[in-house]
Formats: sequence, C-alpha cells, structure tokens
Amino acid sequence: MPGREEGWQLVWSDEFDGASLDAAKWNLADNCWGGGNEERQCYTPAPANHRVADGLLSIIARRETHSGPAFPPDQRTTPEKRQATNTKPFTSARLSTDGKAGWLYGKVQVRAKLPQGQGTWPAIWMLPEGWDYGAWAASGEIDIMEAVNLGTPCPSCSGGTENRVLGTIHFGGQPPRNRYIGDETAMPGALDGFHVYEVEWDADGMIWRIDGVDYARRAPHEWHSLGSDAPGAPFDRPFHLILNLAIGGHLPEGRNDGGVDSGGFPKMMQVDWVRVWQKDARAKAPSGGR
Repeated sequence: MPGREEGWQLVWSDEFDGASLDAAKWNLADNCWGGGNEERQCYTPAPANHRVADGLLSIIARRETHSGPAFPPDQRTTPEKRQATNTKPFTSARLSTDGKAGWLYGKVQVRAKLPQGQGTWPAIWMLPEGWDYGAWAASGEIDIMEAVNLGTPCPSCSGGTENRVLGTIHFGGQPPRNRYIGDETAMPGALDGFHVYEVEWDADGMIWRIDGVDYARRAPHEWHSLGSDAPGAPFDRPFHLILNLAIGGHLPEGRNDGGVDSGGFPKMMQVDWVRVWQKDARAKAPSGGR
C-alpha cells in the first residue's frame, strides 16, 4: 500500500494487485481511429492487448492486422461514421478513467516501465471530463509523460541513444488555432527500468517530475483558451487520466530512424501503480467522474 505524503491525501489509486483490470476504474478503447495522428494501431479491449498479473498492468502492442470502428464513440455522429471501419497493422490498448474518475488539481503519479524501438509511443496523459470550453484543444490536454523511439540512435541525446521524456500542455482553440508548450528531459537511470512520472497541478501552475525530481514548470499566464476569458482556463476544470501505447504516428515516425520498425513485437508498457493525491483541504470535496 502507498505511504502517506505530508499534506496530501490519497484520493484514487490502482495498485494492479488483482487478476484482471478493475472495470469500475477503467474504460478500454475499441477503435481503429489512429488518434488524429495517423497512428498505426487499433485499440482493442482484448486480453491479448492488456493483462493484470503479478502486481503489474501490461499494455501490449502486437504486430497483427485488425479491423474495427474507424472513429471513437464521441465522433460517431452520422450513420456513415457509425458504420465506417479501418484496418491497421498493429493492435494495442488504451485505458482511461473518463466518466469514472476525474480531478481538479492534485498530484498524479504513475510508476511505469516503457518499451523501446522505432515507432513506439507510450503516453500517460489527461483530457477534460466536460469539454466545457469546446472541442480540442480549447478545453486543454495535459501530457504527463510521452516518449518516442526510446533506445534508437540519437546523435543529440546523451550517450547517443534516444532517452528523452516529454511533458506538454495543449490549449488555445480548435485546429489550426491550437497551441502547445512543452519541455523534455533525459530519463534518469536505465531505459528499461521503472520510473515514477508525475505532474503536480494547482491554480498557480503545473510541475512535471521524474522520480521526484522537477524538470519543468508552467504558470497560468503561459496558457489560454479561446473558449473562456477565465485566467486559469482551460486547466481549471476536472481532467481524467489515460494510459496508452501507440505505434507510429506523426511524432515517432518523424524522428530518429523514421517510420516504424516492425521487429521485436510484442512491445509492452508496464505499470506498477497509479496514485492520485490532493491537498488535504481539497480532498474533502468530491471530484470524481461525471
């Protein structure tokens, strides 16, 4: 069980100590959309793509052709979109707490081990529960951790190997009026080890950490939403958590060796635990899902 952190209260967690995914906490995506980034995977709820065992959640990407819905549920707005399908060369899993748990401010921590290889794109991130300020990116996005192509050649990286971790926020308006700002840092220690990825977020700003060490800060004057003049918008509303492993897409395929290396599959992103903390006073107020 997690220990106490001074001044903070644990308000939500999953230690993955059971034999299956807790459906009261997590949703599993089922679509071949590609995330708007031309990613090459279909997300499935199949046991082949996720596993809970030995105290770990494993998100498993496989090289296998799969067909499924071309759009996620919120985009199936016409009969044509509801019937449309796509076929992709990889499968994987995407978990979210959407509608089941969301938080306004706090500290979100995930202890995880990331896959390596050209085209891999693991992510720990957050989207708004209510989309109060409009469609993406007017209502915001918080990327706690993204990493692409870990372990591949990178002349500008320390040691000549890709080891960068990214922390980013998206805001502004709908494309092409969306904006983002982010920072990157070299992963401390071994690429194939577990690390704690964290964002601390309150009305005064955000702090990104790896293994308890700060590497980025953002303040409200650095972001905005075209959907509101409120000084904290869009990051003054509850957000839910997402864990996923994408394969391919604009970001990884445009870096390092380029494209997707189809060797070495299956690839796994392993999660030891997820913990959400809030300051003692705020934790007394509910901030759950819709």
